[in-house]
Amino acid sequence: MSGNKYHARRGGGFDSKKEARRYQELLLMQRAGKISGLQRQVVFELIPAQREPDRSGPRGGVIPGKTIERPVKYVADFVYFDRLTGEKVIEDTKGVRTPDYVIKRKLMLYLKGYKIKET
Repeated sequence: MSGNKYHARRGGGFDSKKEARRYQELLLMQRAGKISGLQRQVVFELIPAQREPDRSGPRGGVIPGKTIERPVKYVADFVYFDRLTGEKVIEDTKGVRTPDYVIKRKLMLYLKGYKIKET
């Protein structure tokens, strides 16, 4: 078993065997023409990094302000287009719905207008 804190077993570069199986299903759907543009591990920035103000350097250049807070990002397991509806689908293969995931799911809907499909 891997060191994953939720005890998921990794499957060939995937976070879990469930995610690996879903990827194979999506590949078959893409070959059959039901979906298109399949991508894995797509990053969405929800809140940009928070920085101190930039300042002028001694020779007139700009010194970027120190990062106060890192950005908040959501990484979707899969993103693809449904060929029937033409809609962009953002999919997450879930085993455990962590509090962080729930907040990010809500931010994706509120800020980006995407409802995450959970499988």
